[in-house]
Amino acid sequence: MTKLGLYLAQKSVNKSEVARKAGLSKARMNELTLNERSHLRAEELYLIALAIDVKPGDLLEALCNHLSLEK
Repeated sequence: MTKLGLYLAQKSVNKSEVARKAGLSKARMNELTLNERSHLRAEELYLIALAIDVKPGDLLEALCNHLSLEK
């Protein structure tokens, strides 16, 4: 499961409902939540955040908080 999948599961979000609200196919939502090799596009992140009623920046931070700049 991807970080997005874990995030949605923690929030008890219905993936089918999110896909519908965000205008994504169920297949694409499954790919984004189950396949580690899938790449979440910025537009998709934004629409998913709107669909689950969170700030896009908060969702981005939750998904990318493991990243840091090299020193």
